[in-house]
Amino acid sequence: MLLLCNSSIVFLPLPMINFDIITIFPKIFNSYFSESLVNRAQKNKLIKIKTHNLRKYTSDKHKTVDDKPFGGGSGMVMKVEPVFKAVKKIKGKKAKVVLFTPRGKKFNQKMAYQLSKLNQIIFICGRYEGVDERIAKKIADIELSIGDYVLMGGEIPAMAVIETVTRLIPGAIGKKNLLKDRITKTKGFIEYEQYTRPEIFNKWKVPKVLLSGDHKKIEKWKEKHSKIIEK
Repeated sequence: MLLLCNSSIVFLPLPMINFDIITIFPKIFNSYFSESLVNRAQKNKLIKIKTHNLRKYTSDKHKTVDDKPFGGGSGMVMKVEPVFKAVKKIKGKKAKVVLFTPRGKKFNQKMAYQLSKLNQIIFICGRYEGVDERIAKKIADIELSIGDYVLMGGEIPAMAVIETVTRLIPGAIGKKNLLKDRITKTKGFIEYEQYTRPEIFNKWKVPKVLLSGDHKKIEKWKEKHSKIIEK
């Protein structure tokens, strides 16, 4: 970010995105977020990831976070009170609260761009049979799903969303203009076929046009062999 002041240029740090994860299994995230580019983004202060153990927000000696559902049914349901206390403690003024649920809106690239503009995102990772509906209706701002299947909890979806959003932050995956050739002005994110050395492997050849050095032909080839993902 640039600030012009008395004919001079002052460089200001980009706003950091704060990811807060509410879960009963905080250690699940330790190894994943301590590796690769997500870890580097944290070290470069582009993002901050913090896990919150939901059991710390319980009021009984057993640290109970679930109970039997009213009206009967199989499985246990996550209680509303601990989640409410956790969000109240963590949430800033401009934060958005995300609840992962199979019936939520399907997460896509367009949503990732929207989330990348936020300062704080709080993820509620459900477990067991589900969560008290008051969490969805009264606490969460967004209900998200990462696909048409049911996982055991929201931890893997949280990892997926954080990584997807992080890679959109300038500088997170390398040079700040690295993503420019993958984004159109109107249609969205472009994913095209790519190849590298060797030119021939097991009789499988790299398309000749990519070896030609003719940039116009290469661009046309990329356009033809690409898929546009919704922005």
